[in-house]
Amino acid sequence: MTRREQIAAAVREVVDIFRCPICHQSMQVVDLKSLICSDNHTFDFAKQGYLNMLNRPSNQPYDKILFDARQKIIMESNLYASLHKKVAEIIMEFLGEHRQPTFIFDAGSGEGSHLRRIINACEDKEVTGIGLDLAKEGIIVASRNHRKPNLIWLVGDLANIPLSDQSCHVILNILSPANYKEFKRVLTPEGILVKVIPRGDYFKELREVMYSGREQRAYSNDETISLFKQNFQFVHKYKVNEFKELKQAEMINLIQMSPLSWHAKNEQIDSWINRDFAGITIDLDILIGVTTSYSMNEERK
Repeated sequence: MTRREQIAAAVREVVDIFRCPICHQSMQVVDLKSLICSDNHTFDFAKQGYLNMLNRPSNQPYDKILFDARQKIIMESNLYASLHKKVAEIIMEFLGEHRQPTFIFDAGSGEGSHLRRIINACEDKEVTGIGLDLAKEGIIVASRNHRKPNLIWLVGDLANIPLSDQSCHVILNILSPANYKEFKRVLTPEGILVKVIPRGDYFKELREVMYSGREQRAYSNDETISLFKQNFQFVHKYKVNEFKELKQAEMINLIQMSPLSWHAKNEQIDSWINRDFAGITIDLDILIGVTTSYSMNEERK
């Protein structure tokens, strides 16, 4: 089987969770080549092993260099290992009370490394991961590097998610914009939303170099948390804070993956790469939300 046929066969097994982004009708896999709805809207499987379900042009500023660098530093340096472990623990606790199979939807998956790492940590569970991002380059990198039969990669829009109502047990929204209306639609009645947002010290070392000589405003995620609570019943908040030492190659990958460097001067980039003490602070909040009165065990810290 080609890669295109393999992913088409995998989608065929779970095709009921898909809906057409144009007419919102049900879909079916035809000849292991295309995903076609009942109104004959057709989306072909790419040879790399992903589906482009975007029905409008997208001009994203993110390129292949950014996504390759992000994939390398997440998968090879364990930069977010503590985050992945904690999120997997949260999901495993949730899945302990639910029957398999389970669908985990990564809303804004980028090049897919967060979803891959988290599903790998969810051991002994029949879990299918679905990663969606507006950036085609990110999904191409994901489909190239994360070729597991339980991972499906989609180019699509969070404002028009090509998944059926109440089809996902877990939604991940990691350092990415949210669309709470669509999240409520695709989440099962007792599903959970796991949203990861930066805290004040996130990547502070990089910001200090990139904003050298300029005044920095103190960052607050209070507004983001408030919006989250307006849309979902807040269950718990976890904190991940640690300093990670990095090798020079990892420092290069980090700056290549960060929008902070887009307008940086060459001397700022050189200053970052050649720091005597190389490393970065990971400072994140993990927000857990539900749409019903369902509550997880809040004794877990």
